[in-house]
Amino acid sequence: MNTSTSATTILTPQQRKFLRAQAHDLKPVVMIGNQGLTDAVIREAQRSLVAHELIKIRVLGDDREARETWLAEICAATGAAPVQHIGKLLLIYRPADTPRLQLP
Repeated sequence: MNTSTSATTILTPQQRKFLRAQAHDLKPVVMIGNQGLTDAVIREAQRSLVAHELIKIRVLGDDREARETWLAEICAATGAAPVQHIGKLLLIYRPADTPRLQLP
């Protein structure tokens, strides 16, 4: 999982709250299946972040610790910031070169 990106974005609690509200109606655009976090999943997350800035990722496994580890690994590999991990959904954010979302 070798993807070079800039440093991970750090979000304030107020910014995370804003992004959670923005993501409420979003559908998951990336899925982590039975094979876990693969290079293909990282590449798809990278493409989706370029297109959308804020994305939901659905994880099919039941292992909470694995989901937390994958969230950290995806964020490290893509330069994104973790916004929320609730149940089997992960929410991550990385601003575009010209951000569409204006954080508070």
